[in-house]
Amino acid sequence: MKELEIYKKECLLEILRLYKKANAGHIASSLSCLDILIFLYFRQMSDQDHFILSKGHAALGLYTVLAASGKISQDELETFYEDGAKLAAHPPCSGLLNGIVFGTGSLGHGLSLAAGKALSTRFTGKNAKVYCLLSDGDCNEGSTWEAALFAGHHKLNNLIVIIDNNGLQGFGSTIDILDMTPMKSKWDAFNFDVYLVENGNDLKSLQQVFQSVQFDNPKPKCIIAKTIKGSGISFMENKMEWHYLPMTDEQYSLAIQQITS
Repeated sequence: MKELEIYKKECLLEILRLYKKANAGHIASSLSCLDILIFLYFRQMSDQDHFILSKGHAALGLYTVLAASGKISQDELETFYEDGAKLAAHPPCSGLLNGIVFGTGSLGHGLSLAAGKALSTRFTGKNAKVYCLLSDGDCNEGSTWEAALFAGHHKLNNLIVIIDNNGLQGFGSTIDILDMTPMKSKWDAFNFDVYLVENGNDLKSLQQVFQSVQFDNPKPKCIIAKTIKGSGISFMENKMEWHYLPMTDEQYSLAIQQITS
């Protein structure tokens, strides 16, 4: 676990540096799911597995993890948000970047793509799992629930959905915008095998839950991870405005100090 903590710190510093360099927002969205990405890429997934980031606005979190795992180069990572670069604000279209299966960003698309990918492995004979990271906002979309119906009906037990349940989205709290509680009951009703992570920003908690997942169960899996938007940076945590805001020089210095001190 110590090795994962080192990767986490390195990726966190890179996320802040590159967002500051680009003068861009969506910082808190990347921070809320960074632990999940770190755990999946450095502990959970095999080389033959697939990952789809449905909450595409957290692309930089994914890019830094891909770079740390050697799937993209540091030189390419430096091009984030630059004109004409592959590393756009949302993951690029399929095939443009190593480790990106599909381009995403319009919420509600990721799970449909993941379900199709999971079903296709039955025809190719590959023993691969498909992991799909959703946001609260993804769960507001009807297409997400169509895909969930499809996955449950076809018993796609190689599909693992992880929900970054940070309670905030672009225009406020998820409870106020479209209340999804009780979320576990909904995924249960769609024939998913559902697990809860009380602290999705803790690598040990993630490990404990993933170790309990019954992958031989014929149902698709759903892991609901309670997270903090802006996790790790005190002035960003649980603040909706950090869905969009770029950092000032002073805020960037304070954020770096909090991580390195």
